[in-house]
Amino acid sequence: MAIPESTPSAATAATPPVDPASLVRPRRRIRGMSAILLPCRAAGGIDWEGFAAHVRRTAAAGIVPAINMDTGYVNLIDDAIRREALAVARDAVGAAGELVAGACVVDAPGSGFDEAAYAKQCGMIVAVGGVPVIFPSYGLTAGADADVLGRLRRLGGRLERFIGFELSTAFLPCGRVLALDAYRELVEIPSCIGAKHSSLSRRLEWDRLHLRDLVRPEFHVFTGNDLAIDMVRYGSDWLLGLSTAHPEAFAQRDRWWAEGDRRFDELDDALQALGDFAFRPPVPAYKHSMAQTLALRGLLACDEPYPGSPRRPDSDRAILATILERIERAREAA
Repeated sequence: MAIPESTPSAATAATPPVDPASLVRPRRRIRGMSAILLPCRAAGGIDWEGFAAHVRRTAAAGIVPAINMDTGYVNLIDDAIRREALAVARDAVGAAGELVAGACVVDAPGSGFDEAAYAKQCGMIVAVGGVPVIFPSYGLTAGADADVLGRLRRLGGRLERFIGFELSTAFLPCGRVLALDAYRELVEIPSCIGAKHSSLSRRLEWDRLHLRDLVRPEFHVFTGNDLAIDMVRYGSDWLLGLSTAHPEAFAQRDRWWAEGDRRFDELDDALQALGDFAFRPPVPAYKHSMAQTLALRGLLACDEPYPGSPRRPDSDRAILATILERIERAREAA
């Protein structure tokens, strides 16, 4: 899997490398957001009952549900399904429950930035009391970093709060990872409360954490690195697709970190084993792995992915079952 690199400016190129050990934050309260899988029925259509139950379980574990993210097939579903997902999720968490959701505009290479389309998507989310996560599109990510930031500032001017999103092209071809000096400008947008970082690079994320600590400590770096979920040690919060497989285990892991409990490490290792297996190439097929895992846990009646999304082989189920057993052993460790 190719890891995208940002292109450093002269200023950032001269900056000494960050010592990761200096970033470790013991006993920190971790803020977690879980991208909710949109489950399907064997006969076709969405399993809305299963979806609602999964949103409720996630919120009950103390994790913020993230609706209409990549894990929810946001680039494949239409606005009618997006609206229904938002409405069902709001009902599931109650009037006071927290929600974030993907604001996704599907376009094509060469498309211009469609600010009106993004405003429409954000409006759907704000209408249910959610915080938009601004998904990349060809129109949003085209051009220089300054062009991308200008578009995000325009969107930020329309919103009280939003979450940015750096995304590796391993996930979507229109993904974009900013240079570090441009990331600083993102951090300084007042309405941007945080940004999901999915470059799959520890080094790039460490650089962002160091910059965040210097510039705006309250800003959230939400790791999206499903291949290095222990980035929470260094001050990252998280917004992951992997967590949809077992939000209760992620919540337990985070409690153990806040309590200084050494059992954190073995549970984190077990969850990482699931991430390493589920997020192997082709990466987008991880969504089928998540459905298979939830079905193995007895929480979904069907493990079908959404039409048009890549599949995993049936033989994966036996391996996933073994990993789930390891996770449960780590959770039950005395």
